[in-house]
Parts: sequence; C-alpha cells; structure tokens
Amino acid sequence: MVNYGFSIYTFEYFLMILVRVASFVFIAPFFGMNNTPNRIKIGLSVFTSLIIYQLIMPKNPLEYSGVIEFAIIVLKEGITGLLIGFAANICNSIVLLSGKMIDMEIGLAMVDVFNPSSNQQVSITAQLYNYLILLLLIVTNMHYYILRALVDSYQVIPVNGTVFQWNHLLGSMTDYMTHLMVIGFRIVLPVFATSMILNCILGVMAKVAPQMNMFAVGIQLKLLVGLTIMFVTVGLLPNISNFIFTEMKKMIVSIIEGMY
Repeated sequence: MVNYGFSIYTFEYFLMILVRVASFVFIAPFFGMNNTPNRIKIGLSVFTSLIIYQLIMPKNPLEYSGVIEFAIIVLKEGITGLLIGFAANICNSIVLLSGKMIDMEIGLAMVDVFNPSSNQQVSITAQLYNYLILLLLIVTNMHYYILRALVDSYQVIPVNGTVFQWNHLLGSMTDYMTHLMVIGFRIVLPVFATSMILNCILGVMAKVAPQMNMFAVGIQLKLLVGLTIMFVTVGLLPNISNFIFTEMKKMIVSIIEGMY
C-alpha cells in the first residue's frame, strides 16, 4: 500500500520535482512531440513526479529566504529538466542533417515537407529517417532509458542542488558538433560515394558523346541511383540507430555531469 502525505513543506518539494519533470517532458524525444496531446504530457509529468516524490521522500523543508529566491529555485529546476531533455532531443538533428545532405545529392533538396512533431520544414529523406529512428527508439526501449536518466538525476542533482558548470556544458556541445558531422557523414557516405562515381561517369560520357544532354540525363540517374542505394542500405538503420543512441547516452551523461 502506498501512502502519500503532503504538508506545506513537502508540497514545495513536489512542485520542484514537477517543474523539472514537466520541463523534461516538454522537450524530450518521443515524450515531447507536438502531436502528443497536452493532457498526456501533463498526466505523465504528474504521475512521474508522484513516483519520484515517493522515492526521494524529502525530510527537511525547502530552504529559501523570499519569493525571489524561490523563483530562482523554480528557474534552476526548469533549466535542469530542459537541459536533460535537450541533450536527448538534439541528437535527432543527426538524421535531419544526413537526410538534407542525401536530398542535395539525389536532387530533392528543394522539396520540403512539414514535420508535425517539430513544427518545422524538413526534407523528405530527413523526415523518413526521423520516423524510422523514432520507431527504433521505441522498439529498443530507449525512451525508458531517457526517462530513467531523469529519475536517476535526482541522485546526483537533488532539488535546489544544481550547480551549472558552463565550461563543461560548452565542451559537451563542442564535442557533440564534432560527433554530429562524423555520424551524419557516415549515414550519407553510401549515397555520396555512389553519386561521386556517377558524376565521374557522366563527365567521361560528356566528353565521349558531347551531343547528349548529360544535365538532363544526370538528374534522372542521380535520383534513380540514390533511391536504389537508400533501398539497399535500409537494413543498416539498426546500426545507424546504435550510433545515434550511443551519442544520446553520452550527451545525457555529459550534460548531467555539467550540473553538479
């Protein structure tokens, strides 16, 4: 049997927990998608906060000297939750970047579609890869890991215990930018290599048969070859997701380490 008892002091702790969890749910992948109903987000935040409150069970009241200091505590908890969720959500930009680069290679760079989960225009390939990676995130229970990371953050970052180490956070973002380009180019590499070989072949053919319009032929060949390579390499998506999810775990750990 679970008993929840609230006083004016412990209820303040619960509110601080709710602020961090709600900020995390607002921006985290899968949980914070814009097409997820707000009632689901609110319910998940409240019930998760109740579970975390039962786990940590505060014994001392929250210490603050006034309204301004209380507002600062609320702001710190909100930023903490946002940074943890942002560390996981930012890794989705890897597939968005690689999808945009693939569309530039195969000739679909001018075609954008609306992504309802982020309310922004993305390329067709980026949208396809984004949904496939999101599906793999659910299948591999990666969303449980992200939520567990939030719960475990209270072991090292208690309520009102956030200490922002800006140099460490900046270094984490710098390292991520390097990994973004490396992992993104790994995804694009099959299409890029094939497109480069096709450009060489078209260049030779343009010299051998100058009467042929290689520009018109090349556009169709690039699209056909690019779609064929994407179809052949679709089985490599689980390996691609391993790179992305590993980077997601590193970012979450690195961001949490920069706040205590």
